[in-house]
Amino acid sequence: MDWDKLRIFHAVADAGSLTHAGDTLHLSQSAVSRQIRALEESLGATLFHRHARGLILTEQGELLFEATSSMARKLDSASARIRDSEENVFGELKVTATVGFGTLWLAPRLVKLYEKFPDLRIDLMLEERVLDLPMREADVAIRMKEPSQSDLIRRRLLNIRMRLYASPEYLAARGVPATLAELGKHRLICQKPDLPQVAAGARLVQELMSQNVGSTLTVNNYFGVLQAVLANLGIGVLPDYLTADHPNLVRVFPDVESGEVPVFLAYPEELRQTRRVAVFRDFVLEEIQAYRRFQSDAGAA
Repeated sequence: MDWDKLRIFHAVADAGSLTHAGDTLHLSQSAVSRQIRALEESLGATLFHRHARGLILTEQGELLFEATSSMARKLDSASARIRDSEENVFGELKVTATVGFGTLWLAPRLVKLYEKFPDLRIDLMLEERVLDLPMREADVAIRMKEPSQSDLIRRRLLNIRMRLYASPEYLAARGVPATLAELGKHRLICQKPDLPQVAAGARLVQELMSQNVGSTLTVNNYFGVLQAVLANLGIGVLPDYLTADHPNLVRVFPDVESGEVPVFLAYPEELRQTRRVAVFRDFVLEEIQAYRRFQSDAGAA
């Protein structure tokens, strides 16, 4: 097959449009169309169904797109390994994490990584949806459960729990509740149980909501919950790793907490030797070790 025609086919299949593919490839729509027709003629197969709303791959097109996607991923990996060296780390690294962990733990620490590798470009994608690492939707993932794909390298970083916290100012003004029955006199700040979140956190919120809670503030991520707690609005359900960066938070109901939630770092096998992935992995592990030392010192105190 003609490699150039395959490159154009892959761009069209990925974009679903001759026009958009042409923009990406800096070719005219007619030039792209001619290359696709020539490829179809050489293969003796129709690769696209033409519709008014765009192009849809045929069964034969799906087979070819699967092959070109695999080629593109391998080329990206080879290109990254060629560019990287022991002395320099540069280029883009796509990192995905949950909104809570990404905003509250990871992002505030990235300054240390950039100080070591100022030419690194990180695309931090924060969402609850699990991105497909083998399909290279992201290079590295930090997730609140073990990845299911067998072709991923994974490492368990730590276990976390959701607990209840409030600011000293709020508790000084409203008092410290001694039992869950007293929660009705306070405002509960949390995520709704039906929102995308770790199951253990949702179960804890469901349990608390059954306690005849009075006023509530529900937010769709832990960053919003934290901001409300720091603004002295009430008692919030938050992950315990926050205490490292917010030591003034006061834990309320010391016996109430969620089940353990594992935190995993994962990346595709083919990126094992990629320098950018290696330095990010080592950076995260160093920060986790520092967090564990903080936990140990706090427990001893």
